[in-house]
Amino acid sequence: MPLPKRRHSRSRRDKRRGCDKLETICLSVCPQCKMPKQPHRICPHCGFYKGRQITQVAEEEKEKK
Repeated sequence: MPLPKRRHSRSRRDKRRGCDKLETICLSVCPQCKMPKQPHRICPHCGFYKGRQITQVAEEEKEKK
């Protein structure tokens, strides 16, 4: 089984690991309730998507948030 002849430098190792970081979640503002939500998804606070109500959200959940 082959083994590396020389060890890799820190910069070479770190260049390889540069793409491994986690990205932050992008948020947009819901036009109905003005709460942050992920783009292209139903608003978890009011249940609207593209101006139409898709799901019913319970009143208890609205009061919590």
